[in-house]
Amino acid sequence: MSGFAWGVMSGVLLAALLGLAVGLLGYRRVVTLERRTRHAERLAELGTLTGGLAHEIKNPLSTIQLNLQLLQEDLTPTIEDRAVRRLETIRRETSRLRDILDDFLRYAGRLELDRKPTELNALLEELADFFSPQAQLQKVQLRLSKSPAELIATIDPKLIKQALLNLMLNALQAMPQGGDLILKLTRQGDAAVIDVIDTGTGFAEEAAQRIFDAYYSTKKSGTGLGLAMTRRLIHEHGGRIAVHSDVGKGSRFSITLPIG
Repeated sequence: MSGFAWGVMSGVLLAALLGLAVGLLGYRRVVTLERRTRHAERLAELGTLTGGLAHEIKNPLSTIQLNLQLLQEDLTPTIEDRAVRRLETIRRETSRLRDILDDFLRYAGRLELDRKPTELNALLEELADFFSPQAQLQKVQLRLSKSPAELIATIDPKLIKQALLNLMLNALQAMPQGGDLILKLTRQGDAAVIDVIDTGTGFAEEAAQRIFDAYYSTKKSGTGLGLAMTRRLIHEHGGRIAVHSDVGKGSRFSITLPIG
């Protein structure tokens, strides 16, 4: 076989092998896409089922809670203190279960963002005015550090306020003896950074790595969904949230949102 013929055959063989490799790669991509699509559909179906189950549990639970309250009111004058305490315990626990279901439904439900251009200095000022009375009751000094220039982000202002309120309420709980709570707004490139800083009890590094996980909590009370919901709200806006904390010194939660 001549060198020319051998070169032609080698070229054809190489082209065939390359075509086969490209075909296999394309097939793998199609299979991977199909698997991801099925997985996403399965997750959506599971979300619908769990949401429906939570609703089905919530309805009879509300009825039980109401009837326990009525029963306690009817029997309190005639029954012993021990029985009253037991009824109160049952009523309190059913109330806690309902709170858990409410938080779960908010966390698992679909979010509809009503985005609009929002000046973040003004948003934080409104939030600080609203939250100041509650902070003062707990001997916490709330301070606002605004950006020197306007920072406008296209966000759902109600949902961003909700995310920040979750962080601010957590900060109050971390400062039972009072302290400082700081809201700080700065610009970093094409992003706005909102810091929520407290001088509370703080938490260890291992807790910081799990603090945004659903149902993880460093507190004895609560459902463990507040910070998970906060992260979800920020992610829905294309942003991110991070935390740094020192035990005995306090915590800093930093929210980064795209601007422009």
